[in-house]
Amino acid sequence: MRAAAFLYPWDVVGDPEAPARLVGLGIRQVTLAAAYHSTRALTPRHPRHRVVTAAHASVLYPPGPRWQGRAPRPYAAGDWARGDAYGEAARALQGAGIEVHSWVVLAHNSRLGDDHPATSVVNAYGDRYPWAPCVAQPATRAYLVDLATEAAVRPGARGTELESCGWYGLAHLHAHDKLAGVPLGEAGQFLMSLCFCSCCREGYDGQGLDPDALAATVREGLEPVWRGEAEDAGWESVEKLIGARQAAATRAWREERARTLQEAVIGAVRAAAPAGFQVLLHADPVPYHCGANAGVDPAHILSVADGVVVPCTGGGQALGPFAAHKRAGAVLAANLTVVSGMGGSPGTLAADAAGAADLGATELRLYHAGLASDADLALVAEALSQPR
Repeated sequence: MRAAAFLYPWDVVGDPEAPARLVGLGIRQVTLAAAYHSTRALTPRHPRHRVVTAAHASVLYPPGPRWQGRAPRPYAAGDWARGDAYGEAARALQGAGIEVHSWVVLAHNSRLGDDHPATSVVNAYGDRYPWAPCVAQPATRAYLVDLATEAAVRPGARGTELESCGWYGLAHLHAHDKLAGVPLGEAGQFLMSLCFCSCCREGYDGQGLDPDALAATVREGLEPVWRGEAEDAGWESVEKLIGARQAAATRAWREERARTLQEAVIGAVRAAAPAGFQVLLHADPVPYHCGANAGVDPAHILSVADGVVVPCTGGGQALGPFAAHKRAGAVLAANLTVVSGMGGSPGTLAADAAGAADLGATELRLYHAGLASDADLALVAEALSQPR
């Protein structure tokens, strides 16, 4: 199977040996970050630094003139990626014969929520989630569509992978999260991720729900969760906690907003891209799930995008629903973590890849070539050298 590795521009810029090192591992395709959220990352082989702190979400190239006078607009990177860091890294990789695809994070941006609080998801208690833009709001949707178009179609890119192209919710993985004290389960995560901004309140009203009454029902439904008494039976638990009608109506509103955003983003990227440009979505086959891997209807998304990137570390069960709806030529990329310190298993990469192929995967994505230790990368090289 074709394998591609994720990479940040700062893994390459300032390290002239990086492209050849990747080629030596057997990597011929890279998914290179063009728009990314805040992070603190190790760079264990870089000759000039060992830690990069990206203080806020930013684009890793100079934003174009389309943003003049607009708000919100993308943030330029600071010291961690000055100038056209993406372009510099991409040219170095392409010069070594490595195919480059862009990596674009969309609805995950804490600084956007800090600077423009009205863009954020608001839960049933009135708490704002600055890291989670509400993807139902027209102005936010327009911003995300234009950001995707500009960040995805960078010079020389042969395709793109779109992350967080849908709802983000309570789960964040940022800022020393202290959220594990109460096991929320799928139902609690869904209810704590429901948005009650003015736009979503209108959306619930359009579904025949009184938004104030719905918020009260959600708060009441969460009480067993806070007491540690709620069952975790997925969607059945949501229906039990707030009622089947309310559950169905909220889900209908949210899934329609996510689905039409994905259609708009993919359509805009395709319109701006050259022929043959590949558009993949980081996806979860459960439509009501939130996060970096957007919840989708597998049949629908495979009719819109060229394929999906599916998290498979720990098992590839999520591939099944996509494989059941795969059309000819669609990409099902199994995303496997190869950083042992982040829960990955580079030593079993060959077996994990074979298992993913049996479940329908057509390609691999390796997370993350810049973060992995030398020992982890040696195991990756060994796995990639085996016939596939």
